[in-house]
Amino acid sequence: MQIGVIGAGQLGATLAEWCAESGHDVAVTSRHPERLAGVVDHLLGHGKALPIAQTAEFADVVLFSPNWESAYEAIELAGTTLDGKIIIDATNPTGHMGATSGFEQLQQMAPKAHWAKALNTLPTATLNRRRGHDPLLAEFVCSDHRDARQAASTLIRDMGFAPFYAGGAETARLTEPGGPLQQHEVDVFHAQDALAEALAVLH
Repeated sequence: MQIGVIGAGQLGATLAEWCAESGHDVAVTSRHPERLAGVVDHLLGHGKALPIAQTAEFADVVLFSPNWESAYEAIELAGTTLDGKIIIDATNPTGHMGATSGFEQLQQMAPKAHWAKALNTLPTATLNRRRGHDPLLAEFVCSDHRDARQAASTLIRDMGFAPFYAGGAETARLTEPGGPLQQHEVDVFHAQDALAEALAVLH
């Protein structure tokens, strides 16, 4: 697949590198793509840096990982290039979000995209430590779109984790700050119990 990574901080750069290691072609971007030579150097010849809209155009799947403060601006800069795209949202909102999750708010900004929430519950250091080690670390996926759910699951497996479907967009709040799945390190064998406990809180 062609993967576009919007947001090249610690998480985004690491996910880009793991996608490249898995054989995917990767484009990375940020507010200043001209400063991403160091990130591109770690992409094993499978990567390049592009402006935001060109990154979205390039991608079969967009990994969306900017700082929350930059998330809305990134969507605005991408514009209609996100229409019809699969987007995996790895952001975590800051501050009080009210009745809707950060994920649901981002979906409202690009409603023609096919969104999934994943790869946002644990810090990069934990992901790096657990990557590829049995029992595999569970990565919760929330989506209302079958193609986005499948793409997220494929990439999660490629990276060395176990995808675990947690439900539709309304369950994304469980994975964001303040939710019971945030910062919850759980392997694939215990993911069902962890999700059941989290859903009990939601309902």
